[in-house]
Amino acid sequence: MPESPPKRSPLANARILARRQALRLRAWHRWRDGGPGDPARIRPGTRIPFRCNLCGTANAGTLAELSREALTCAHCGSNVRFRAMAYLVTKEVLGAPLLLPGLPLRKDIAGVGLSDAMTYAAPLAEKFDYENTFYHTDPHLDIADIDASRVGRYDFLVASDVFEHVAPPVAPAFANARRMLKPGGKLVFTVPFTLDGETKEHFPELFDWSLTEDGGTWTLTNRTREGKRETFTDLVFHGGPGSTLEMRVFSLESLMREFAAAGFARVRIASEPYLPFGIHWPEPWSVPLVAYA
Repeated sequence: MPESPPKRSPLANARILARRQALRLRAWHRWRDGGPGDPARIRPGTRIPFRCNLCGTANAGTLAELSREALTCAHCGSNVRFRAMAYLVTKEVLGAPLLLPGLPLRKDIAGVGLSDAMTYAAPLAEKFDYENTFYHTDPHLDIADIDASRVGRYDFLVASDVFEHVAPPVAPAFANARRMLKPGGKLVFTVPFTLDGETKEHFPELFDWSLTEDGGTWTLTNRTREGKRETFTDLVFHGGPGSTLEMRVFSLESLMREFAAAGFARVRIASEPYLPFGIHWPEPWSVPLVAYA
């Protein structure tokens, strides 16, 4: 009798599925809009078909509508940033873009999110051994002060628009993100950042501080380590007060130094479009980064 072919590993099967699904998605995209999916070749105002990789819903939108934060999936309400987080997890961990609804269970792959939006946290938790964590509630994780049980535990970490809210100094947060990853692990990361200069710390001497509100105006009062009292009223919140206070505006150059100092081997600027999933980055700032442990 002929010998049976050797069995593939679960990871090999998942990678084959990923390649096949990516080829089908690319072919579908070319068929729908008649082009290769290059934004530079798409006329302004053209409706671009895409499938949400979080819920699988077919959508369409113009390049102008596919902005970073605009909610552009008619079913789950995902935006470009949310879809990019899942796109980069599957691309970096499994080797190719994948729709999460059709992904086989991969509970052998451990991931963790920092206050991830439920739009993509829920499907990630369904498919991977993934836990979404929070600063102010359970399951709790303070990226500036992690528990030893989390060190070296994860294949991927997602931190989307979180590090700009970490109280200074921010360097321990980058170091802890690196410590949480297994060798070869990936940090899928976004923050608002500029392309010039240095990171602008709004409260560089923050130490013993509190927030108060009076008539709709928020005030931050701080006592520095040296005992000097400071008051700030020109505050920026992202989505509300409290933990969403903007502590800084990063620069790209400063981010790269933080990753290097934390021990990451390299960093990739993940600004590539992927129109089959409705992912488009019209500007070169505040795009996703992937840091490799």
